[in-house]
Formats: sequence, C-alpha cells, structure tokens
Amino acid sequence: MSEKPTLLLLPNLLGDHRYAEIFLPASVAKAVQTLDGLIAESEGEGRRYLKRFATKKPANEIPIALFNEHTPDADIDFLLEPIIKGERWGIVSDAGLPCIADPGSKLVHRARQRGLAIQAFVGPSSILMALMLSGLPGQKFFFHGYLAKEADKRQAEIKHLLQLAGQDKATQIFMEAPYRNMQALDSLLKILPDKAWLAVAWDLTMPTQGVISQTVESWKKCTLPSLEKKPAIFLFHLE
Repeated sequence: MSEKPTLLLLPNLLGDHRYAEIFLPASVAKAVQTLDGLIAESEGEGRRYLKRFATKKPANEIPIALFNEHTPDADIDFLLEPIIKGERWGIVSDAGLPCIADPGSKLVHRARQRGLAIQAFVGPSSILMALMLSGLPGQKFFFHGYLAKEADKRQAEIKHLLQLAGQDKATQIFMEAPYRNMQALDSLLKILPDKAWLAVAWDLTMPTQGVISQTVESWKKCTLPSLEKKPAIFLFHLE
C-alpha cells in the first residue's frame, strides 16, 4: 500500500463486534498499519478502533485528534496540517462510514480544496443496509438525517416527507436518536396513510438485529418492537 501523505476515510463497525474482520475488508487493516494519526469523534472510540488492528507503533502512542459536531470550522486546517507535512492520517466515525450522516464531510471538503490525496474504503452503512433489507424501492431514495427533537416539529417534518414521497415516489429514509425511536414510530403511524409501506431496521449486524417492513395498516395491528436505546433507521414508501 502507498505510503504517500493521504487522508484515509476508514469505515467502522456498527456494533461492538469481537472480530472486526467479519465486517471490515483486509484493505482497511492494511491501511491502519500505515497511519501516523487518527481523527475520531471521541478519544475512547478512536483508541478502541486502533486496538482492533496491527499498527506501526503501539496504538496508545498514535496521536488522536478530535473532530465532531462541536468542532469549530476554524480548526479544520489545523487538523489537516500533519497530512500537508507528509503524514498519513485516517478519519473514523463512531459507527459506520465517515462523512455519511457525519460531520467528516467538512474535513474532506477542505482537504479537496487544499489538493490533498484522499482515499475511501468500503464498509458497513446502516442506511444502505436498512434499505437493502427493507425491500422498499432502492432506485430512488432520499436520506434526511435526523428529524427535529420537538414533537410538533418532528410531525411537521414527517408530513413534509409524506408530500415528497407522493410527488417523487422515492423511498424516504431518516434516523433518530435511540431514546426518541418510539416517539418517531408513533408519529409515523399517526401520520402515514394505512397503505404506505413502513420499514424499521435496528441493531444492524448485531445478534439482536431486527427488521420489520409492512404496511402501516399491518403495523397498527401488531405488537410494536421495543426500540429504546437501539440504533434504528426508518424508511417509508408510497406505492
């Protein structure tokens, strides 16, 4: 693998698996071996990530820089400075792919402006896995990130997504903070028409993984899954 200065976009696991190689390709392990430093959302997750792989020096000696939703834009150039000076740094999200529903895109945008080499690696994405498992149309879909925290605003956003779904016939996808999953599901069942298809996928890649994809009418007749404290993806489609 090349040793030239590069920003490496590294995938992470979706859960705390013992064996990372089950979900991450060998190319990721080889890339981590070349790292001079790692950019992570949190110190703890960054250290945990490095310890899953062989590294060119002890994992606890590899510097970790923090980049998350609280990082001011003014710090981005500082984070890229080691790469400009000739080092190889990776960026990793707490789960899944960096830059997807993740602030890392700002870092990549600036790296492109500065002409830095950037390399991406394949890995698990809860958004795409949920779409694949749902059986809902994947030819055209929109991902809306997180909806509003406030119940009234969240309901207004769902109504807007419903309008979009009626106009473009695309699958609508969003995620929610685990502690608001049940509120989001309740709002969907109140707002979506009975014939709409609604899918919920949770704990993807974990032994507790679950996916339910059925009409809203069927949802209203079944016992709802317990989604508290579980990472979940919501998808719906109008036929």
